[in-house]
Amino acid sequence: MMMNVFKLILPAAILLMAACDSDKEIIEAPTPDPEPPVEEVKYEAPGYPDDYSAISGWNNRASWNLANVHDPTVEKCGEYFYMYGTNASYGNAHEGNGNFHYRRSKDLVNWEYRGASMNTVPAWVSDTLNNMRARQGLSPISEPSYGFWAPVVRKVGDKYRMYYSIVIDNYISTGKPNTVENFDGSWTERAFIGMRETKDLSTNLWVDRGMVLCSYTDKGMNWSRPNINNWSGYFKWNAIDPTMVITPTGENWLVYGSWHSGIVAVELDPSTGLLKNKPGEPWESDNNKCYGTQIYTRTKGSRWQASEGPEVIYNEKTGYYYLFLAYDELSVAYNTRVCRSKSITGPFVDIKGNDLTNGGECWPMLTHPYKFNNHSGWVGFAHCAVFKDDNDQWYYSSQGRLPANTNGNAYSNAIMMGHINEIEWTEDGWPVVMPERYAAVPKTDIKAQDLAGEWEHISMQYSFQKQQTSKLLTLSEDNKATGAISGTWSFDAASNTLSIGSIKLIVKRGLDWESNPRKQTLIYSGLTSDGKPLWGKKKL
Repeated sequence: MMMNVFKLILPAAILLMAACDSDKEIIEAPTPDPEPPVEEVKYEAPGYPDDYSAISGWNNRASWNLANVHDPTVEKCGEYFYMYGTNASYGNAHEGNGNFHYRRSKDLVNWEYRGASMNTVPAWVSDTLNNMRARQGLSPISEPSYGFWAPVVRKVGDKYRMYYSIVIDNYISTGKPNTVENFDGSWTERAFIGMRETKDLSTNLWVDRGMVLCSYTDKGMNWSRPNINNWSGYFKWNAIDPTMVITPTGENWLVYGSWHSGIVAVELDPSTGLLKNKPGEPWESDNNKCYGTQIYTRTKGSRWQASEGPEVIYNEKTGYYYLFLAYDELSVAYNTRVCRSKSITGPFVDIKGNDLTNGGECWPMLTHPYKFNNHSGWVGFAHCAVFKDDNDQWYYSSQGRLPANTNGNAYSNAIMMGHINEIEWTEDGWPVVMPERYAAVPKTDIKAQDLAGEWEHISMQYSFQKQQTSKLLTLSEDNKATGAISGTWSFDAASNTLSIGSIKLIVKRGLDWESNPRKQTLIYSGLTSDGKPLWGKKKL
């Protein structure tokens, strides 16, 4: 027994000598246990169609997933993310079925349509409108034409608050509905931002708290409009497209505005969710500051400028407030811009350091109409929600529209599919949007050798109503980049950063939504020094 134990611990060379001696006992080294097989992570790509025209009708709403999404806002409650939006829908499927429709998801990929979150117009809207009209010497509007636009939902303490827009689309002078035939030489009526709250989004039981504010004018009661083609608006601040942010010190701020004179920030009372300072009449010039402080305008002095849909978030890691903006008209040209500030009231500056308080073109651009191969691509890609999950991952969500005449459908540009894309952050603290929609692809490690091969690369340029298309980029195994970008490439696996010369691109695993069937691939996003997006997808 002692001899056997001794032989088991002899060096391998001595054991080999023993094995050559036929008169001696041969002892074999123990066989190591086999490596356990690597389990392949099971993954099933989402199968819902981008062209949802076949299921767009109200009777098919249980199959919508992210169909008929426009101007979304997303907030987490319990185990679900909840998404609410504008009433817009393909074929007007929402019409007559309530307002601010919503859906929920556990994984941000598969969404369950839940119906309307507001079934009747709050009584305060028409009451407040007609009381204002009476004070202006105008007759009441018995049946206002309403528009329900762009809500935002935020958690404040133990409550969830929804700030929502209701637009009155009647002419001021006569109160008639806004049609060419009814034009009476006046502008259309004001918009209102209201607030409602609940303690649990899952119940869909809201308590309406009334008006927060309405559109403000510095033109008194001079609401005349010379003709229907004049767009120098009567209202200075347009009370639509609210967003809300809570500062690190607990202040609550509402940011709103669209198309008229720019974007405004106004402080709220955290205990009520309404304005901290009560304003007077919204047509009295000395009440300007009561309705907010201008924090952004695209064109100085303009009352009709193509910027809207503000979204504000605070990133505690960078210490900045980020103001996301939708540029241009929404059906095709929509594109997303962003600027930032250390203070919620500004100054907000762009990537070039320009102060945009009193005017300026904002860079970076984060999204733009685009097209990868094997797909019609997307247009009208802006007016975003920006939010993060429990793991501190940020996301960008907006609608994307299909180009006109997709699949032979003359009305395909009215198809609005909800998009959710991951956001990553550059070394100098600017957000970038990943080019493919989030699909919960397994997050396995990425190695340098995984990047070698052919890519579809898009160098985004701003081009009104034109889609940006991809060009071939080849990354060779000997670290040469050719095609759309030339140079030497390297990969930092610790930060998932692909460098091609001075260009830095953040690489992630994602889904190739354009392939059939949809498959996992690698994607990247980055910015040029002047704030233009660089998007890429590895070819399968």
